[in-house]
Amino acid sequence: MSTEIIPVVPPRERGWHNLPLVKQLHQSVGLQRGMLITGLVLVAIFALVALCAPILAPYSYSALSGPDGDFGSLTAPSAAHPLGTTIAGYDVLSRVIWGARTAFLVIVIAVVNSIFAGTMLGLLSGYVGGALDRVLVMIADAIYAFPSLLLAIVLSIVISGGQSSLWGGIWAASLSITVVFIPQYFRVVRSEVVRVKSEAFVESARVVGASRGRIMFRHVLRNSTRSLPLVFTLNASEAILTLAGLGFLGFGIEPNSAAEWGYDLNKAIADVTNGVWWTSVWPGLAIVLVVMGLTLTGESLNDLADPRLRSRRKAKAGSGVVAATAPTTTEKGERDE
Repeated sequence: MSTEIIPVVPPRERGWHNLPLVKQLHQSVGLQRGMLITGLVLVAIFALVALCAPILAPYSYSALSGPDGDFGSLTAPSAAHPLGTTIAGYDVLSRVIWGARTAFLVIVIAVVNSIFAGTMLGLLSGYVGGALDRVLVMIADAIYAFPSLLLAIVLSIVISGGQSSLWGGIWAASLSITVVFIPQYFRVVRSEVVRVKSEAFVESARVVGASRGRIMFRHVLRNSTRSLPLVFTLNASEAILTLAGLGFLGFGIEPNSAAEWGYDLNKAIADVTNGVWWTSVWPGLAIVLVVMGLTLTGESLNDLADPRLRSRRKAKAGSGVVAATAPTTTEKGERDE
C-alpha cells in the first residue's frame, strides 16, 4: 500500500502585501483602480512635500529678501522666483510648499483629535445608553446641524483671542476644525457600538465575568472602528477646505505664523483684476489637487469596503473573459459529434 506524500505549503508570511490598503488595491479593477492609484499618488506627493518642506522650499514662508536683496512686489516668474512673488513680497513657490506642511499639520491635529474624542464619546454613549446617550446625541446633532464653516469661524475667534501666537496659529485652526468633526465620528462609532454590544460574543464575555472596561475596549471598541479609516480620508479633504475657507475669510493663520493657501488666495483677489495670475493660480491649484487626491482615495476605499459593489465590479470585469473563453453553441455541437 503506497502512501501519497502531500507537500505542506508554509503559511504566507506577513509583509507589505498583507496590508489592508495593498489588499484593497489588488481587489480594485478597471476605472476604480485608476481612481485609487491617482488618489494615492496625489496624497503621497502632498505628504512628501509637507514632510520635506524645509529642504524643498528655497526660502522661508515669511522671507522678504534673499542673498541678492529684496524679492520685490509682484515679480513675474523667473529663474530666481519660478512662481513669482506676491504683492507683499513673498516667494510664491516657498509659500505653496510651506502651505503643504501647514495643511498636513492641521489634518493630523484636527482629525486625530476628533477621532479620539468622537470615538470615546460614541463608545460611552452607545454602551451605557439611557439619559447619557440622549444628552450626547442631542449635543452632537446640534453641532452637526450647525454650518461647519461658520462654527469653525466662531471657534477660531474664541480659541485664538488674538493674544498668543501659538493659539492664534495652527493650533487654533486645528482645534476649531476638531469640534466640527467630532459629531461625525461620534455617530459612526455609536451606531456600531449599539449593534455590536448585543452580539453573542459580548454576552459570552459578560457570562464568564469580564469587567465592563474589558468588554468595552477589548470586545466592543475593536469591532466598532473598522469604518473609521474611510471617514478619516473623507474628512481630511473637508479639513483642507475648511482651513482654506478660514484663511480666505481672514480668520485663519497669519502670514508670520505659517504659510496658508487660503490666506494667499485672499490676498491675490486684487491681483487677478490687474492681470497678475501667478499669485492665485498656484495656491488654488494646490488646494484642488490635494482635495482631489484625498477625495478619490476616500471614495475608492469606501466603494471597496462595500462587498456588493466589489462583487459587482468583479463580475463586470470577469464577464469579458468568460464571454471570450466560453464555447459557442456550434463549437459545443462539433465537440459532441
